[in-house]
Amino acid sequence: MNYFGYKNGELYCENVSVRAITEKTGTPVYIYSAKTLKRHYNVFKNAFVRTKPLICYSVKANSNTAIVALFSSLGAGADIVSGGELFRAVRAGIDGKKIVYSGVGKTLEEIIYALTEDILMFNAESIEELDAIDEAAGLMGVKAPVSIRVNPDINPHTHPYISTGMKKNKFGIDIRYAREAYTIARSKHHLQVIGVDMHIGSQLTEVSPVIDALKRVQGLIKEIRKDGIDIRYMDIGGGLGITYKDERAASPDNYAGAIEKTLKDFDGRLILEPGRVLVGNAGILAAKVLYRKDNGMKKFMIVDAGMNDLIRPSFYDAYHEILPVDETRSKLFKQDVVGPICESGDFFAHDRNLPLLERGRAVALMSAGAYGFSMSSNYNSRRRAAEVLVDDKEYYLIRTRETNNDLIKGERIPSFIKIRSNHV
Repeated sequence: MNYFGYKNGELYCENVSVRAITEKTGTPVYIYSAKTLKRHYNVFKNAFVRTKPLICYSVKANSNTAIVALFSSLGAGADIVSGGELFRAVRAGIDGKKIVYSGVGKTLEEIIYALTEDILMFNAESIEELDAIDEAAGLMGVKAPVSIRVNPDINPHTHPYISTGMKKNKFGIDIRYAREAYTIARSKHHLQVIGVDMHIGSQLTEVSPVIDALKRVQGLIKEIRKDGIDIRYMDIGGGLGITYKDERAASPDNYAGAIEKTLKDFDGRLILEPGRVLVGNAGILAAKVLYRKDNGMKKFMIVDAGMNDLIRPSFYDAYHEILPVDETRSKLFKQDVVGPICESGDFFAHDRNLPLLERGRAVALMSAGAYGFSMSSNYNSRRRAAEVLVDDKEYYLIRTRETNNDLIKGERIPSFIKIRSNHV
């Protein structure tokens, strides 16, 4: 359930008119519902009534510090994949002992930063990474807490670009060699091995692949415990999907029930890394119609948001429902909804049945709270969108729209290039 809907012919986020927000902030603008975010977190948390896991919000899904801080206020930790995400999590008030650090390419600088913040553990993804963490911890004179991300070779039945748990994927260590990897990790002087990690993919709509992976990892845990390695944490990642169009995603209750049944004999703390399931349907991207176009073969709705703002349709051919901000009963026509980017791949929908909206009317791209702004860019030197958080009858600007000066921040023109403009 989310708190977006029509009232008196206008689309609302909670008790605030979307049109009122767009008139104040301009477009494109991301709009999030605090009530939806809180509800999704609490539903997910309450589903795991028996195990009471550590819930580490997956920051990559939506990294705005206000969103991260909201989850922190509800008791969440953070799953991070970069030093930048660590900075955001700490700034949002998340305690280091609730932070797990995943990702295949941690730099020495990032590892040292994470050790300084005393994080719960690193999810190491290669033997050489274990070497690097051991080296960094040695330089600091500490022991680094680590788990090893295990690749269970399970097909998650999701888009291939967001599948992460098969042999052909870059993530983790093949489960066939994981026991040996744990032996190597234990031999390091500056590592403390405390957990096992897995994550098989994103936008999972079936529970069965997760359960199959858990069974394989449970077998590994038994083996490495026999080797005398004390496994205190099992991090099973995230990936639970949402409904964008007609997907029948598993509910948090069904997801939790199957996991808790499978892990009923696990003696340790469970860690979960939900992202999309918490924020996906809690946000929209509002855009304005710039022009209408009919080339005789196809109709186009050209809006002021582009693939730089929301790349999922271009990247994954992902579906986002598109709604007029002002409700209309006008006749529907098949149209391509496209942006201003100079790429044929700059589209939000192909042959979508929508009304012919006049210039200046606003539309909402629904279910844009996850992997929307966090994957946005400045391609075509476009300024990134503003972000707004709605709380009942109030709304708050949680990111200002970028300026042209923001676009060139950090750039320098070397002295051998002669500038003729007086405006530089």
